[in-house]
Amino acid sequence: MGSVTVVGAGVIGLSIAHELATAGHTVRVVAAREATASVSGVAAAIWFPHDVDHSTRVLDSAAVTYRRLERLAADPRTGVHMRPGTVLSRRPHPDTSWTRAVPRTGPADPADLPAGATGVRCTVPLVETGVYLNWLRETVAALGVGFRVAEAASVDEVLRTDEPDALVVAAGLRSAALLGDDDECFPIRGQVVRLANPGLTEWFTDADHPDGLTYVVPRRDDVVCGGTGDTGAWDERIVPETEAAILRRVTAMVPELAGQPVLSRAVGLRPGRPTVRLEAVPGHDRPVFACYGHGGAGFTLSWGDAARTAALIP
Repeated sequence: MGSVTVVGAGVIGLSIAHELATAGHTVRVVAAREATASVSGVAAAIWFPHDVDHSTRVLDSAAVTYRRLERLAADPRTGVHMRPGTVLSRRPHPDTSWTRAVPRTGPADPADLPAGATGVRCTVPLVETGVYLNWLRETVAALGVGFRVAEAASVDEVLRTDEPDALVVAAGLRSAALLGDDDECFPIRGQVVRLANPGLTEWFTDADHPDGLTYVVPRRDDVVCGGTGDTGAWDERIVPETEAAILRRVTAMVPELAGQPVLSRAVGLRPGRPTVRLEAVPGHDRPVFACYGHGGAGFTLSWGDAARTAALIP
């Protein structure tokens, strides 16, 4: 076992730090922002492999994470809950490959769906991002993981400063720039608005909505309503017209949300990539590994990909 620096303190970086520390490594996390201030803090964080390829490797990691989060849901301190809901589709032959990562699924009642839509009913983990990310950071710190607040300029700069035996780049969208060898990473802009919860407990996602990506994810005290999937957009400003369109879509589908006060709003840039990058990166004087490009599935793949990353480091 040796020393490992992890660049990135979002859900992927913290999960990797946890698995490395559990395996006996001395671990340090380097990041400019806390997890709750990263794109991980914006996520609706319902388990689903969104904006990521549905390869065997991805779905295997999703299944590992499902089981881990299901166990964590037994501890109220984690902010993980098992919640029923519906994945809607409006196309003739929807991709349901993701269902093999879920223990139990079934068809939705057509009477409960918009005209022309089909749906898959399932119960999946829902993560209260603020609670979970703070719990995960505290858990990682209790394992002896150290933290350095800094904006990493490059992989070589971190290797010089921290002098680790190995380094993992898990900094989401910034990872490609830090490594300098990847031109396939791109932003997927997501805008959400969080409303007061009028008593909803079931979630739904509707990626095929004719007016744009639509989802409603009720948490304990609010409802995350979205959203957008603007590929290539770097703008992190709140766009009022986009929020108004989101509210029109979600209130049309869930009338109980009409008139609920806005509690908060946010924009995050998901780290898009044709495939998740999880591999050793050659060309450095010490072992360097990449784990990024999870699109809208960071929470969904977190524990599975953390375990895969830790397995690469002796």
